[in-house]
Amino acid sequence: MNRYSRITGTGSYLPPRRVTNADLAAELGASGVETSDQWIVDRTGIHARHFAATDVTSSDLGAQAARNALEAAGIAAGEIDLIIVATSTPDMVFPSAACILQNKLGIAGCAAFDVQAVCSGFVYALTVADSLIKTGAASKALVIGAEVFSRILDFTDRTTCVLFGDGAGAVVLEASDTPGILASDLHADGKHVGILCVPGTVSGGKVMGDPLLKMDGQAVFKLAVGVLEDAARATLAKAGRTAEDIDWLIPHQANIRIMQGTAKKLKLPLDKLIVTVDQHGNTSAASIPLALDAAVRSGKIKKGDTLMLEGVGGGFTWGAVLVDF
Repeated sequence: MNRYSRITGTGSYLPPRRVTNADLAAELGASGVETSDQWIVDRTGIHARHFAATDVTSSDLGAQAARNALEAAGIAAGEIDLIIVATSTPDMVFPSAACILQNKLGIAGCAAFDVQAVCSGFVYALTVADSLIKTGAASKALVIGAEVFSRILDFTDRTTCVLFGDGAGAVVLEASDTPGILASDLHADGKHVGILCVPGTVSGGKVMGDPLLKMDGQAVFKLAVGVLEDAARATLAKAGRTAEDIDWLIPHQANIRIMQGTAKKLKLPLDKLIVTVDQHGNTSAASIPLALDAAVRSGKIKKGDTLMLEGVGGGFTWGAVLVDF
């Protein structure tokens, strides 16, 4: 009998502090950086984002999202035998955020590790977890995207600091005799490292280079729409499906124009596009599971729906996963 994996529960968590564009414009204005609600909305579609308190880590956010997903799946934390955390903002250099999160859930013994593919991280992590379940190496996995991007933003650069927010999303992925994760398509091209990166590291107790996010927005936009369409079509082909089979497109919530551009290239009506970027900003690896959970809990996404998840991020990484929910 073939062995597959299915999503059986979703969860998410946002830090309590909600920062509107007006709030952010006032804070930036006090430092001499000019922006406005209209300027941000026109370029990104973002109205607000959430920022974590200074003592809150990615594993804190991820653990709460994981608890919510476990509750939705109706299973205990102790049943989990694999934890994968997608993050670019781990709690520390090592150990992984996954190991720290595992302890916060009160469990031990199962495999736990991080995946670093920036905004594509959740798609990468879900694909890895699906593969491990299919081989029998795991049966019940937590796949989590968790970020505190506010820690790496340059608040003197209005073109980047208005884009990002903090948050976490999670799914429980369980072994099944019916397909759930239908197909995936992952890619990377390291020659584009410079268009989206945090070019700093720690050496000898000091920060070497620049520890804040740098982005060439025009270059990212130009690459993103094309590669997202290609990944989606490749994934559909692997699954023997067509774009008409997609009930919901859940892209990485980077920018409303990129998201709408991808939907149009796939000839999908915009009412099939799940949008949370307006309220969450870009939460990088957390954005897809956050949007998924919001749509599930609102009743938009129902059992049996077919979902296309896709992301593109620094690396340059990109990928897509097709899911029967």
